[in-house]
Amino acid sequence: MKPQADSTTEVLAGLVERVTFHNSENGFCVLRVKARGHRDLVTTVGHAAMISAGEWITASGIWLNDRTHGLQFKAHFLKTSAPSTLDGIEKYLGSGMIRGIGPVYAKRLVKAFGKDVFDIIEAAPERLREVTGIGPMRAAKITAGWADQKVIREIMVFLHQHGVGTARAVRIFKTYGTDAVQVMSENPYRLAKDIRGIGFRTADVIAEKLGIEKTAMIRVRAGISFALTEAMGDGHCGLPRAELIGLAGKLLEVPAPLIDSALQEELAEETVTADRVRDADCIFLTGLYLAERGISEHVKRIRADALPWPEIDADKALPWIEQKTGLTLAASQAEAIRLALRSKLMVITGGPGVGKTTIVNSILRILAAKGVKLLLCAPTGRAAKRMTEATGMEAKTIHRLLEFDPKAFGFRRNDESPLDCDLLVIDESSMVDVLLMQSLLKAVPSTAALLIVGDIDQLPSVGPGQVLADIIGSRAVPVVRLTEVFRQAAQSKIITTAHAINAGRLPDLGKPDGEADFYFVPAADPEQAVPRIVEMVAKRIPQRFGFNPIKDIQVLCPMNRGGVGARSLNIELQAALNPAGDKRVERFGWTFAPGDKVMQIENDYDKDVYNGDIGMIEDVDLDEGEVAVDFDGRTVAFLFGELDTLVPAYAATIHKSQGSEYPAVVIPVMTQHYAMLQRNLIYTGVTRGKKLVVLVGQKKAVAIAVKNVSERQRWSKLDEWLA
Repeated sequence: MKPQADSTTEVLAGLVERVTFHNSENGFCVLRVKARGHRDLVTTVGHAAMISAGEWITASGIWLNDRTHGLQFKAHFLKTSAPSTLDGIEKYLGSGMIRGIGPVYAKRLVKAFGKDVFDIIEAAPERLREVTGIGPMRAAKITAGWADQKVIREIMVFLHQHGVGTARAVRIFKTYGTDAVQVMSENPYRLAKDIRGIGFRTADVIAEKLGIEKTAMIRVRAGISFALTEAMGDGHCGLPRAELIGLAGKLLEVPAPLIDSALQEELAEETVTADRVRDADCIFLTGLYLAERGISEHVKRIRADALPWPEIDADKALPWIEQKTGLTLAASQAEAIRLALRSKLMVITGGPGVGKTTIVNSILRILAAKGVKLLLCAPTGRAAKRMTEATGMEAKTIHRLLEFDPKAFGFRRNDESPLDCDLLVIDESSMVDVLLMQSLLKAVPSTAALLIVGDIDQLPSVGPGQVLADIIGSRAVPVVRLTEVFRQAAQSKIITTAHAINAGRLPDLGKPDGEADFYFVPAADPEQAVPRIVEMVAKRIPQRFGFNPIKDIQVLCPMNRGGVGARSLNIELQAALNPAGDKRVERFGWTFAPGDKVMQIENDYDKDVYNGDIGMIEDVDLDEGEVAVDFDGRTVAFLFGELDTLVPAYAATIHKSQGSEYPAVVIPVMTQHYAMLQRNLIYTGVTRGKKLVVLVGQKKAVAIAVKNVSERQRWSKLDEWLA
């Protein structure tokens, strides 16, 4: 950007015609403003916590000439006030800020009450019924929406005074209601614990403005918990004591003795727990420590009881199942089935094409014929759906199986109300973290058997721990590790490529002879890669293979950031595949429109949608302030203020794709992703594709990933408990 030659500070005042972009996290916004003294609309960039079309802004700043966007006013300071012109009021009310009012009702309200409309909503809401189409329900919605806005604005003012200008206020308001200001004044560090998206650093800024000293015990203790929570984000259940004190010291900038005494207080209150792992003194978050210990106790409890079915003669059962399925079992498969029929608890692990599904199906059919009660589950909706398709028996997500109760925020199924089964099968178990596995095992009765199925070479769970790896590593449970790729599967280049990557060999990246299901498309840098990926998804793959570009093709990225990261690819792909029309809403830095593919990025138990679920937007209702999303045939409504849990899903990270399979997968592999280029990451990405996998990028980057097994051990104690 070049400042204009005479770039002195000026003041600009005017009406916000349109909010082109608004990022809730930092308040950055791009506005189109009808400014005093300017004939054309002025593009204004600045920061505002909440901003709506129709508001009046006063901004001081300078004029800049941007290479791509032309002349802009860059505001250093931006103040908004409620609109006072009729046009402004109508725009403001119609912007979707208040539930129950969209453009149509905004027009009617302004026509009926003119400039007094705000006073009427506030003081005489019964008069809203004078407007055509506003019945008691809509009037109540408008009044409630206005009251919420008012409280949110008050919290906003408080947040602004303390240096936080973000739509996180909506979250704070949702969590604490009208007590928000009181909670924040008493202990701002609670925000970091209670509210997603507010970290220790944000809470720390508020605390400083409220006059809380750097060395205050409340701050140092919060810092210790925060350092452990950060480690949990990297999959650890705890950290070596010295490492924790070092991390907390860097974060808090206070002397080590102070951290030591804060740690003693945290230990005394049992927020954290000390124990040894391997040869290190470690500190764990108590919840995770107890969860790991719980898993090992449940494994021992389940293992100790008798088999729930009478002895089965495998010499008769195996020929019977071969005849039923028309498949000839390999020796390794027959051995696995024999072991399963006599095991109370067992693990089956292996990559794609090694016959895991055949084995599990055979076991299930033999046991079903003996009248054994079976339950099947997987960690995600898509994995459960795949399991149902593969076995012909209903599989549920773990959350549905355990009957999550949003009111009590816990599972209805537990040790007091266990699952009703003789055998529970868990698929895609590499994705299950410590807390979820503990909840699941708690609900398995001692009389039941347990079969754990998963691919140990995939990425470990996004949440803390490495449950599958620890169970296998402890040698406390019989494990069948399948390695032989079967003939039919060996014809698939996806499968041979995945196994080559897993064995540390560079796969064949040459041009295939004739049709294949795996391709490598070279691209020297992000500038080349991005248009190639967009063209392949939008045109080349659909034309050649007949896939639907939105529903069937999934771009999977090693990371979110960067030119070939999921974030920027989503913007490019959305523009190419589903350019938004008039029916669209812009929130939290994204545009949402009918036809968009979106992903839920956190568990929402009330709506019964979970982290990683993919849906399609059916409708954007500007009047109601709602977006309707179809998740596998079920419509779920999101208020505009809740859209921060949805992101466009034309491109997603490989981590988020675990447990899912897509007809076609495109994976950018560039040296720019250096930090993330790891064998299990690329392996997981490649094994997500069912019929087609295309890698785009540099051979060198693929080679780096294949060689790099520096999978840091996660700090966990489960394998020791089990052994």
